[in-house]
Amino acid sequence: MSVCQVSVLSGNIGIIQGKMNVLTFLTKKASSAKLGIDISSSSVKLLELSRSGSRYRVESYAVESLPPNSVVEKNITDVQGVGEAITRVVSRSKTGLKAAAVAVSGSSVITKLIELDARLSEDEMESQIRVEADQYIPYPLDEVALDFEVVGPVEKNPERVEVLLVACRTENVEMRVDALDVANLVAKVVDVEAYAVERAFGVLASHIDGGEDQTVAIVDVGSTMTTLSVLHDGRTIYTREQLFGGKQLTEEIQRRYGLSFDEAGLAKRKGGLPDDYESEVLHPFKEAVVQQVMRSLQFFYSSTQYNDVDHILLAGGTASIDGLAKMVQDKIGTTTTVANPFVDMSIASRVDAQQLSNDAPSLMIACGLALRSFD
Repeated sequence: MSVCQVSVLSGNIGIIQGKMNVLTFLTKKASSAKLGIDISSSSVKLLELSRSGSRYRVESYAVESLPPNSVVEKNITDVQGVGEAITRVVSRSKTGLKAAAVAVSGSSVITKLIELDARLSEDEMESQIRVEADQYIPYPLDEVALDFEVVGPVEKNPERVEVLLVACRTENVEMRVDALDVANLVAKVVDVEAYAVERAFGVLASHIDGGEDQTVAIVDVGSTMTTLSVLHDGRTIYTREQLFGGKQLTEEIQRRYGLSFDEAGLAKRKGGLPDDYESEVLHPFKEAVVQQVMRSLQFFYSSTQYNDVDHILLAGGTASIDGLAKMVQDKIGTTTTVANPFVDMSIASRVDAQQLSNDAPSLMIACGLALRSFD
């Protein structure tokens, strides 16, 4: 079996393949990595955290645009281009760390809940999963990175335990490892984005009514992809990705006002657009976001036993649009807030606190990855 450790929860099927021999899918063992690097469809986001006691501190962060089409639907197509962007973001952040945590997207990951004999040791479970994995994974096992975590006893049969099996095509892992290698970084952890979001939610949960002990929908509206993660009592129970994102607003600005794509993106962030922008461009886009949130939630309700959520958190760069959270709340009728995982963290003097606050909703995955190194 191809082994490369990909890490999310706490198993230890290793994936030992050359330089990937220190990665872990589901483990929570201590790691020297304090960097989280989120490779999205349009940018690389770097976050460096430190910890003193139970308090975290933002030591550095930076965001760097990616070359066009170097990542398509969260799949890396240009390792060199992504690696050079990582080099630039490391330089801008001035971090001195060389080990990082990265993540693969949920759409590239297969999860399966299986049952095993509770008397098996961890090594025996690993051996049995290796033998039986082809029953659950629709790819040749030599092309798969694999890991597992014991969830707990089977409710009606304490002699059996539920085990979460997680698998990802090895090439998806290798692309991220190779991109970091271009930037002279080592991928100590390859996580799954949904679990990084779950981890980041844990540090901000106390600031929403009900805390972790409820059902929370986290809607991450990125550049080209919107991801819904639903957490119940702080654990991920559902994820879904769909093609929709802030790039559509940029393209509409570009089309309507005759700007280049880069000029439109800058104008979207900095302002200075004509008077009709708010009513003719921005408001229709905000309505489209609301429709995407509603549609995502309907998919969740139709495929699970749930018919409601207690809270909606907006994440991703689009979440920062003024008035968007209120519009979602008014249309859906569920309390909606903008995610800020740094609300309880101290901030190093070299970090621009205002800019960090503006970028906070788009740094959920990077934050969860950086937190991963303290597990």
